Amino acid sequence: MDEVVDPGEPQEPHVVVVTGMSGAGRSAAAKVLEDLGYFVIDNLPASLIVDVVRGSGVGDGDRDRFAVVVDTRGGITADELAEAVTSLRGKGLRTTVLYLDADDGVLIRRYEENRRPHPLPGATLGESIAAERSALIEVRALGDVIADTTNLNVHELGSRLRNAFARGLPEGRLQVDVTSFAFKLGVPRVLDLLFDVRFLPNPYWVPELRDQTGRDAAVRDYVFSHDEASVFVEKVSDLLDFLIPEYEREGKSYLTIGVGCTGGRHRSVAIADEIAEHLRSSGVETTLHHRDAGLGPDDAHRH
Repeated sequence: MDEVVDPGEPQEPHVVVVTGMSGAGRSAAAKVLEDLGYFVIDNLPASLIVDVVRGSGVGDGDRDRFAVVVDTRGGITADELAEAVTSLRGKGLRTTVLYLDADDGVLIRRYEENRRPHPLPGATLGESIAAERSALIEVRALGDVIADTTNLNVHELGSRLRNAFARGLPEGRLQVDVTSFAFKLGVPRVLDLLFDVRFLPNPYWVPELRDQTGRDAAVRDYVFSHDEASVFVEKVSDLLDFLIPEYEREGKSYLTIGVGCTGGRHRSVAIADEIAEHLRSSGVETTLHHRDAGLGPDDAHRH
């Protein structure tokens, strides 16, 4: 249910620093960036980022897309990463930190399926993952884009990253992602703003609407037949109209908005569509995802 953006030429040189939890998809992210025309260097110590980028010719007309993968294999620290990013931005290079994350249980399953050793030693795989998460907690706070891959396969992750990195955005412009989801299946790990629309009457309990989603006209008409739905969208739109210029003024590049209902198929989908449409009509670069709309009506919707 992801919308895919066609690759385009960036409007300025761009450096992406890829980091995050082992097993969360760093290698897959690097491959997507390569497909988008980024020159990617893997397993680089954070202390060498500035020197490598300087030697790559980024910003000198030789290359305009460059990415480095840094992680616990190279002993990354928040101080080293922050120093590198500050230095690159000080040289006029647009620099984005992409942090990949996933739930511990998913990371354990991925390692067990791949039968690969974790880069950090531990008595158990769970202990290794816990140690890495603790070591990276301050690094995660530096992320401009934090991608939670818990519920994403490789193709879905690729779609999300293409949406985020295919187009070069003018400096100072904010890119917004709107995601609908089911509370029954958990709140997305990465959200800046969360809106709960479970106060609206639930189309699940209307038999002829149960198998449809909020993208079907009948469900959308039902949701917006209740005045509180339109009032809610209007108030959220007013809030975003105020917040987005403020975020841009502070240098924020990406904003993630979650809209949740019980089963993630009806109310949240219809409301998320309206919020995304308002943002786009206001000239805001916006992507839209419906995380759980593809599930069957009984998979997550019962109270």
